[in-house]
Amino acid sequence: MHSYSAVSQGFLVVLSAFLLSACGESATLAVRQGQGENPQLPEPNKTLIPTVNIAEATSWPEGATPEAAVGMRVNRFAEGLDHPRWLYVLPNGDVLVAESNAQAKPPKGIKGRIMARVMKRAGAGVPSADRITLLRDADHDGVAEFQSVFLSDLTSPFGMALVGNTLYVANTDSLVKFPYEEGDTSIGTPAVLLANLPAGKINHHWTKSLIASPDGKKLYVGVGSNSNVAENGMENETNRAAILEIDASSGDTVVFASGLRNPVGMDWQPDSGKLWVAVNERDELGSDLVPDYMTSVKRGGFYGWPYSYYGQHVDTRVKPQRPEFVENAIVPDYALGPHTASLGLTFYTGSLFPDHYRHGVFVGQHGSWNRKPRSGYKVIFVPFEDGIPAGEPEDILTGFVNADDEAMGRPVDVAVDSEGALLSTDDVGNIVWRVTPDEDAIADTQ
Repeated sequence: MHSYSAVSQGFLVVLSAFLLSACGESATLAVRQGQGENPQLPEPNKTLIPTVNIAEATSWPEGATPEAAVGMRVNRFAEGLDHPRWLYVLPNGDVLVAESNAQAKPPKGIKGRIMARVMKRAGAGVPSADRITLLRDADHDGVAEFQSVFLSDLTSPFGMALVGNTLYVANTDSLVKFPYEEGDTSIGTPAVLLANLPAGKINHHWTKSLIASPDGKKLYVGVGSNSNVAENGMENETNRAAILEIDASSGDTVVFASGLRNPVGMDWQPDSGKLWVAVNERDELGSDLVPDYMTSVKRGGFYGWPYSYYGQHVDTRVKPQRPEFVENAIVPDYALGPHTASLGLTFYTGSLFPDHYRHGVFVGQHGSWNRKPRSGYKVIFVPFEDGIPAGEPEDILTGFVNADDEAMGRPVDVAVDSEGALLSTDDVGNIVWRVTPDEDAIADTQ
């Protein structure tokens, strides 16, 4: 006779295998049709069992790299890292990388246990290193020959911002600060708490992105929702699905914008001066819904979550509905494709790349789990003119999934280094990639 736990475990294994075999419906639209200023939004396609379609995580063969766009080349800037997620380039050219993941906790319920298996297979189930590492390329050859533990004993660190001689770090549960002097390779002083951040027992979206205002007086923190569509109760969503504005002196916190299911990468658009953010939208409405997006953010703006998506398209799963919220939901500026898991976002202000890239935006797309066929697993670029998007997405780095349908890597953040090259973290490959113009290819065209 089998025990209940043994039967339950057996059921879980069978159900997990079923889900991981890419069950569920398939997309009827190409990813491109869910991108741009006017994405196609078909009717929801809800299924009893969600579509689960991941690329199992493996590793890069020695010497292998993603495929760079024509006219560009890519190399390993740093490797041997531990789940590198977020980047910050210091004024002296040193690069900080947050090696981080969600804090370990037992999954809740059958769905939670299945999702834990899915995330583990996708390479997202590793323990959090809870540190920030400094990378230095002193000889400017495009490879960081020096690495040091810059900060340790953090709690799922993610966003970073330097204002004067103060370095701010967004842990999953707190915004803290440290003194910094140019050239420091480590900081040993204790963290000083500036403000608490939403976390708690659920902490569904654990990442906390961070950017400072141009004058350094305010700090903006992206906080994801505690659920897919409020199924854990709105009482668990206080100050979540929002960008918080925090006073850098007092720590006083207000909601800057809300209704953003999971706002991650943030940057200031150089021409308009507006804050832009990459947002991960909701799951389980089918492979074609809902497009992740990037948008400029208005103070006091509401962007729909959980009651509606992409403006005023009502999500009927959410009960009770709030029509007075839906009627004020702002339509995002630019769709990035359904389930692409667009995370990192940075505007190009360097001079190394051709003029075409000036003030346009790079986006790191981590890759889908809730779409068949898969989407994301690439770094893209969207050109801008006069502060607004002005063209279709362009592939910059591809080839993260191999011929055996395995993910050798998954891009996360993007940043521009002090020389104008593009950096991208890869939390499966445990690498930071560096993209530069291919001088040989340019010479061949002249």
